Amino acid sequence: MSATANIWTARVLTIFPEMFPGMLGQSIAGKALERGLWALETLDIRDFAEDRHNSVDDTPFGGGAGMVMRADVIDRALGHAIEQDQAAGGGSPVIYLSPRGRRLDQERVREIAAGPGVILLCGRYEGVDQRVLDARDVEEISLGDFVLSGGEPAAFALIDACIRLLPGVMGAEASLEEESFEAGLLEYPHYTRPAEWCGRAVPEVLLSGHHEKIRAWRRAEAERITRERRPDLWARYRREDAAPARKQAK
Repeated sequence: MSATANIWTARVLTIFPEMFPGMLGQSIAGKALERGLWALETLDIRDFAEDRHNSVDDTPFGGGAGMVMRADVIDRALGHAIEQDQAAGGGSPVIYLSPRGRRLDQERVREIAAGPGVILLCGRYEGVDQRVLDARDVEEISLGDFVLSGGEPAAFALIDACIRLLPGVMGAEASLEEESFEAGLLEYPHYTRPAEWCGRAVPEVLLSGHHEKIRAWRRAEAERITRERRPDLWARYRREDAAPARKQAK
């Protein structure tokens, strides 16, 4: 068995392994890494090239600007990562970080965090030859409708989102339940000392000590902010909130 067996492990395939752990070596993620609550393994895609220049890309068929990462090189790198994962027990999803992928959401983050780990393919140039993505049945995930210079920044974000959900990482487990998206809503506003700042006062209910009123206020604020800023989330929340009532009515 691998040394990382039973530890949530992120395996990152990149042509810039020196980027890691980067921000993942700091703060909450870094402390959890030091404590052995998760593991990080980087694979340099260039190590799987077979020419003397360690080439990982070539010109696109059909013409066009830029270069495309080669299917044969990527396949060897993915094969190695999958073998490592299987040696540790297997079951980690293989994900290619791409702007054309499914939009990453908290539900998918929870699913990945609940598993043994993740294998992340970080593309560069114009992307990866489609044939290896099809052959390996690679899942494509996007952070949003924008383009990055490569998959590494997206990998940082996905890994960090997962690490926070791992057992023992966050000191206050209850705080996770109140964060944005956990209940289908955006998070309510936060306030701390001083009670008045630049003529702006903290909402009186938060100073009342009345816990039930505070909970009600926070819920109402979360609903208001979600309704105003994310109508898509609000519509889904309303549908899911109404589902139990419809079941009881039957």
